[in-house]
Amino acid sequence: MVELPGRGGATWVTDTPGPSPHSPTIVLLHALGTTGLLTWFPSIQPLSERFRVVTLDQRWHGRGIQSEEFSLADCADDVAALVQVLDLRDVVVGGYSMGSIVAQRVWRQHPEIVQGLVLGATTDRFQLNPAERGFFLGMGTTMLALRGVSRSRTALKAARAAARGIDFVPSDMHEWALREFRSTSPWAVGQALAALGRHHSRPWLGRIDVPTAVVVMMRDRVIPTSRQIALARSIPGATMHEVDDGHAGCVLAADKFVPRFVEAAATVNARRRDFRGR
Repeated sequence: MVELPGRGGATWVTDTPGPSPHSPTIVLLHALGTTGLLTWFPSIQPLSERFRVVTLDQRWHGRGIQSEEFSLADCADDVAALVQVLDLRDVVVGGYSMGSIVAQRVWRQHPEIVQGLVLGATTDRFQLNPAERGFFLGMGTTMLALRGVSRSRTALKAARAAARGIDFVPSDMHEWALREFRSTSPWAVGQALAALGRHHSRPWLGRIDVPTAVVVMMRDRVIPTSRQIALARSIPGATMHEVDDGHAGCVLAADKFVPRFVEAAATVNARRRDFRGR
């Protein structure tokens, strides 16, 4: 647990060293209704071959800060506070689904700490009209699908790989996944969904001035693939990295997702050196 001064509490953080003390850092932000580890455990060990890898439970999720209200702006401020507390340098911010929305806001609110962005399964807006109801229905289905993590051979293989790189060795994968899943209440998920419904970054996406990679889920029924591609095209110089799977693919199809996410992060890291003087 790491206390975030001025942010109203502490949150659960994992901090995995990179290959050297001077490795760049990637801060990973998780999906709606999950936790830092439940979204990212397949990716941590592969990413740690290039980066110092930090995850956190965002507020109202898992062991995150329990505030009176939930806002994406507060989530972004929490990330900035964590960067300061851990004295992180050369920071790339990565996010998946809800986490990608928060990552956008981290750049918007704290551009001085962000040297690159990796956005997975992302969008610039939700409209909360009948045409968008599929998102909310699909998100619920995806969250239920994540309960099946223990039955996924790919996820179990990823868990064993993660155990070699971090202090994370669940004795029962099924129980661990359910515990992580249940650590966020349905009421909290509803509040977070309402906040996502108010998100609208289209007016300022074109001003993002750090290297950005967008990991596009090509069979996504939650956030339409076309919207993910449109966002990538809205950010100057953004690269696209396609994954042939759906919204739960970050875990349930880790064999497809992780290599592409690592590729995207490595691309951003290679390009960020040109932006140090901005």
